[in-house]
Amino acid sequence: MFDEEKTRKKSYSPKQALLKAESYCAYQERAQQEVRDKLYDWGLHQEDVEQIISQLITENFLNEERFAIAYTLGKLRMKSWGRIKIKQSLKFKKVSDPLIRLAFSKIDLDEYESKLSDMIDKKQLSLKDKDPYILKNKLFQYALSRGFESDIISSLLKEKGL
Repeated sequence: MFDEEKTRKKSYSPKQALLKAESYCAYQERAQQEVRDKLYDWGLHQEDVEQIISQLITENFLNEERFAIAYTLGKLRMKSWGRIKIKQSLKFKKVSDPLIRLAFSKIDLDEYESKLSDMIDKKQLSLKDKDPYILKNKLFQYALSRGFESDIISSLLKEKGL
């Protein structure tokens, strides 16, 4: 039999959890749901969890708008994700539609298209296909898988002569 002590999660008092949650939020922007899940993992009950969440919001450790904007711009710039993939991920983190729209309004369209163009150029270098139809299809599928919209991908591939 395995040791029961090792499988049991450490639980914290509400005061300890608040301090840990503050440092958790100070390290990087977090969605409310991420923090809520973490507090439940730490063995807190719903009443304590909601109290800590409201305190984190009051003390500006937790700000859903700030999180949505930072997450959106970070995923675009660092991971080259398109709006579709970013939106799915924000929905998974239970960010509201108005905040997603607000975060998307912060995306510079030129930067967005430039990111897509650079990504397609880089991918094209790694492909060995000579048939332009196959090449275009592979690039299109790749950009789709990264969360970019099909109309933007199509127009960019046309600009590139593919």
